Amino acid sequence: MLRSLYSGISGLRSHQTMLDVTGNNIANVNTTGYKATAVQFQDTLSQLTQGATAPGANNGGGNPAQVGLGVLVSGITTNFTQGSAQATGRAEDLIINGEGYFITRQGATSTYTRAGAFNVDGEGRLVSTDGGIVQGWTANADGTLNTGGAVGNIALPDGAIVPAAATNAATMTGNLPSETPEGGTVVRDMDVYDANGNPSVVPLTFTRTAGGWSVSAKDAGPVDLTFSDGAQADANADTITVDGVAVNLAGLSSYAGVSTASVTSNGRSAGILESFSIGKDGTVIGSFTNGAKQALARIAVATFTNSAGLEKTGNSSYTATANSGNPVIAGPGEAGAGGIGSGMLEMSNVDLSQEFTNLIVAQRGFQANARIITTSDEVLQELTNLKR
Repeated sequence: MLRSLYSGISGLRSHQTMLDVTGNNIANVNTTGYKATAVQFQDTLSQLTQGATAPGANNGGGNPAQVGLGVLVSGITTNFTQGSAQATGRAEDLIINGEGYFITRQGATSTYTRAGAFNVDGEGRLVSTDGGIVQGWTANADGTLNTGGAVGNIALPDGAIVPAAATNAATMTGNLPSETPEGGTVVRDMDVYDANGNPSVVPLTFTRTAGGWSVSAKDAGPVDLTFSDGAQADANADTITVDGVAVNLAGLSSYAGVSTASVTSNGRSAGILESFSIGKDGTVIGSFTNGAKQALARIAVATFTNSAGLEKTGNSSYTATANSGNPVIAGPGEAGAGGIGSGMLEMSNVDLSQEFTNLIVAQRGFQANARIITTSDEVLQELTNLKR
């Protein structure tokens, strides 16, 4: 049989693969986190019909003569350039701006994905659309994170409680009106919480004196405050301690016509988680009913030495292979990983104009190789017609 027949068949197969790959790219033009692929061709073994000869003193050398035996698909490469961002407004929708992959786990299998369309399941875990649990570091009860430890499931349990904190410090700021007559008073209430979160109000009484103001509260004080041209003469020494709460008075002034003195204190009652947000560094910040904000977890990101070595497993996910290298796990923005954007998704990086051009190229290549087969068939027909 003619070698051209088999060359044509190999061309049909290879261009059919190109059509398959291109069609898959077009089908995933709107798939979140999808990365386009491209086919690479290479020629197959060539049959040597004449070997090369070395040049001599009286004659020149001869080049080898070879007849190719067709084409093969040498590889299908993935284009890992970043896709465009699409705003969604959902806090659970995340995008990685730069290198890296979200880590999800199902059972004992870890997969990696750029598709950040996550949800919170019935147990408060952050999960992907196919049920993979997003991996990261869960914060301790006080909001501290140990990103040096192993990653685990990120959970945002409904009804999570931030504990109460006792008040131990307060700060006075603002102005006490200097036109207040001697003996006149200004009272400001200070909110105080005990270790169980029970609130109480402690009034601070400021009494006008000849040299400034005197402050007292319950069994504390009085503490004299002296002012010069409206400013405190010794601001660093102005502190009063009430029921174990140190009240810093250094921020007070005393000018005429303004009465803005106020007190702010720390401490809080217990609070229940009502919402959360995710920062650029992947930290999940919980907002509680008592106004407290505390870190709940931090999302982990994996990078690879050779991303092209990752193997697609479906659901817009990848697994590591022997040629991808081991994953380097770090927080977003660290160790070469990109930062995280919340409320948006990474769209497919498929270029439709390029893909439609590839369709034309693949179609014409398929037609040309089919013509090789029909032409070879016509030649064989002529041969068989030599004998009638």
